[in-house]
Amino acid sequence: MADNEQAEGGADGAAAVPKKGKLKLIIAAVGFLAVVGAGAGWFFLMRGHGEEVHAEAPPPKPPSFVEIPDMMVNLVGGPGERVQYLKVKLVLEIKEEKQVEQIKPSLPRVTDLFQTYLRELRPSDLDGSAGLYRLKEELTRRVNASIAPSRINAVLFKEIVVQ
Repeated sequence: MADNEQAEGGADGAAAVPKKGKLKLIIAAVGFLAVVGAGAGWFFLMRGHGEEVHAEAPPPKPPSFVEIPDMMVNLVGGPGERVQYLKVKLVLEIKEEKQVEQIKPSLPRVTDLFQTYLRELRPSDLDGSAGLYRLKEELTRRVNASIAPSRINAVLFKEIVVQ
């Protein structure tokens, strides 16, 4: 009987050792795969960050400017009101230098458009920054209509005086 118990204990002991060994082996394999997977993920995610080379766009060309002759116009006022004058110095902002030569022949027409429009303004039309913004946008729109198909980016004020 003792031999029987010893044989059973030995069989159980031998059976218990492989089960514990397999469990340790599975845990070690899972841990190893997790470490390898994390390392591979880090490698693929971080591998190109320092070495990325982007195609550089050429630097934008600086805009060109065309001076408009100084203008002085009287503003529309009500009857009996004192006459007020508007003096402006304007510059046209153009995208490219080659457009300057296309626009220069049209400058007398542009000056005429500006004179005609500015003479219709009232002093209240020029109040505050909103009034100047509307004036700038309207002048830009009129210039672009006049010199089409060429275009300007903006009308810039060098000086504006209401007296």
